Amino acid sequence: MNENMLKLSTLPKTWILDLDGSLLKHNGYTTDGEDTILEGAKEYMDGIPDEDYILILTSRTDEYKEQTVAFLSKHGIRYDQILFNIPMGERIVVNDRKPSGIDMAVAINMDRDVFSLPDIKREL
Repeated sequence: MNENMLKLSTLPKTWILDLDGSLLKHNGYTTDGEDTILEGAKEYMDGIPDEDYILILTSRTDEYKEQTVAFLSKHGIRYDQILFNIPMGERIVVNDRKPSGIDMAVAINMDRDVFSLPDIKREL
């Protein structure tokens, strides 16, 4: 099995994704005048099953909401909800563990501006 493989249950997932530096070039919308999708991010997002829920978090202010939503729409980046004005500090995910032993939270930290989520095997 691929060592960069994440084994997860077959249950529908909730994806909580940061925007800048994780899906899009960090601060590209201000430094370059427009956003840039990180290599591999669109393809990975396209592979997330429809029954999964996608929540995008960003510290971008409401000033950039319209242009951000328009960019994501133009490039077909699917999400269910996007939250703006989120603090820039750590994002802490807290969840329970099922009695069967399945951990109900997974955290993945990537290098900024390098999209590198592991492959997923749904089997548990």
